Amino acid sequence: MNSIYQNIITSSAKNEKLLAVLIDPDKMTLYAVSGFISKVNQSIATHIFVGGSEVDKGVTETLVIEIKKHTKLPVVLFPGDVIQITDKADGILFLSLISGRNPDYLIGKQVEAVPKLATTNLEIIPTGYLLIKNEKETSVERVSKTNPIQRKDIQTIKDTAKAGELLGMKLIYLEAGSGATHAIESNIISEVKQQLQIPLIVGGGIRAKTELESAYKAGADLVVIGTAFEDDDTFFDNLQK
Repeated sequence: MNSIYQNIITSSAKNEKLLAVLIDPDKMTLYAVSGFISKVNQSIATHIFVGGSEVDKGVTETLVIEIKKHTKLPVVLFPGDVIQITDKADGILFLSLISGRNPDYLIGKQVEAVPKLATTNLEIIPTGYLLIKNEKETSVERVSKTNPIQRKDIQTIKDTAKAGELLGMKLIYLEAGSGATHAIESNIISEVKQQLQIPLIVGGGIRAKTELESAYKAGADLVVIGTAFEDDDTFFDNLQK
C-alpha cells in the first residue's frame, strides 16, 4: 500500500477531496461490519478511521481485523487512548490535542504510546488536533478535561493550527466533536486553510451532503463523518461513487 500521508498530500495538490468514515468501536458490533463496510465500499469514501473516546481494551483490534476482511480502503486509527493502538491497522493519526492545555493529551499519552508503536509497522502521521466549541459537551472534552476553542475566537483557532504546523505536525484536524449539533462554519475552515501549508481535516456535525460540499469548498482536504452514518444508513445513498 502506498503511503497514506503521501496520498493525502497528492490529493490535496490536485484538489481531489477525500472522505473518511469514522467507526467508533464502542458503537459498531462485529455482526454489522460486513453490511456497513459494503456500503462504505460503494460510496465515495477514501479512508476508514477507527477510534473513540472511551473504548475497552482489545475491542479496537478485533474490529479492525473484521473491517480489513471486507475492504481495501486504508484503515487508520483515530485513537482516544493508548489501548486502542493495534498493528492490524494501516496507519495511525498520532494526535496531540493542541487546543487544550492538559499535558496528558499534549505529550503524556504520546510518550506512553511509543513502546507500543515501536513494535508495529503502522504509518504514523503526526496530527495537530483542535477541538472547537459545540453547544453541548463532547466526549473528547469530558475525557480529556480540556476546554474547546470558542467558534467566535477565529484568531486563536488560526494561530493554534499554525503553531501545530510550525511544531512539525503533518496534518491539522478541526473537530466539532462526536455528535456535534452543528458543523464547523465555512469561514473558520477557510481562514484556517489559508494559514496552512499542510492538509486540513474537518470533522463533527456534518449530516448532509450540502454540509460536506460546503466544508470542501471552504478548504477541507479530508472530511470525517461518523454520527451521520451511525444514525441514518440512507446517508450513504447520497454519497455513491
